[in-house]
Amino acid sequence: MSKIIHTPGLVSVDEQDAQSATFTVEPLHTGYGMTLGNSIRRVLLSSIAGAAVTSFKIEGATHEFTTIKGVKEDIVDIMLSLKGIRFRIFGDDVHNLRIVKKGKGVVTAKDIETNADVEIVNPEHVIAHVDDDKTSFVMDLVVETGRGYRTIEEGTAKKASDMIALDAIFSPVQRVRYKVENTRVGQMTDLDKLILTITTDGSITPRDAFEEASAILVNQYTALAGQTRIEASAPLTLSGDAPEAPNEDEPTELMTSIEDLNLSARTTNALINNEIHTLKDLFSLSDAELRELKGFGSKALDEVKEKLAELEL
Repeated sequence: MSKIIHTPGLVSVDEQDAQSATFTVEPLHTGYGMTLGNSIRRVLLSSIAGAAVTSFKIEGATHEFTTIKGVKEDIVDIMLSLKGIRFRIFGDDVHNLRIVKKGKGVVTAKDIETNADVEIVNPEHVIAHVDDDKTSFVMDLVVETGRGYRTIEEGTAKKASDMIALDAIFSPVQRVRYKVENTRVGQMTDLDKLILTITTDGSITPRDAFEEASAILVNQYTALAGQTRIEASAPLTLSGDAPEAPNEDEPTELMTSIEDLNLSARTTNALINNEIHTLKDLFSLSDAELRELKGFGSKALDEVKEKLAELEL
């Protein structure tokens, strides 16, 4: 068996709707389905950038343990409703927004007076109910960007004395599920297939969230790798019968098919069964790795070397 750890491929993306999609990644090296699935899931739930209300004030309310005349909900209920508003923010600035609602009716997220850099993802989200025609509901909101979850104590911005602080749920990813199944490529039957389902709040697409999480992991591991670099090998093809498309910058000889070398049937079949279809595939393996291929021994290796010497390759 080859010692090379082949890179996987994103073979399909099944988008159920704008907020949910299922990603299939295969073929993965043995055990890597669980490794990648768990790490990507943790990053998706904790580290994707988003926006949330971090503080607010309502005219007529001095603290969170009070009620407002003419409003059905108390301040605590309104605090919970504010956490459900989802924003799409363009930039990293802190935004001060306002709601002014006069008379009886339902106060929703679409009543927030936004600017060019702020978009409400769920405008129908209910904030409060005003049940008095003479009541004027005025609220000021502070919206910030961040990652994951931030408690009130962790907030770095100094709030005005009349502002009520909120713990903020910045993460736009609501749910991540994954499972690992077996898959095979040719004679390799112990490979993994990762199936990952991502659900977001609509402020980011599942694909963008998936790619951002992967990029975060790449940056973290690159920093730990120092100067060490491992050459990425070509992904294994699931079909096993379609050779890789030629690269215009590579010598034409490298794309020569193994079947065109006129090797013995046993040696040719051994190479093809181990997903070696071209000279490029052959040259990517060392002598030791070739000897470990199933059905390929020292005699076959000597035959290949003699043939390459004969062709002056």
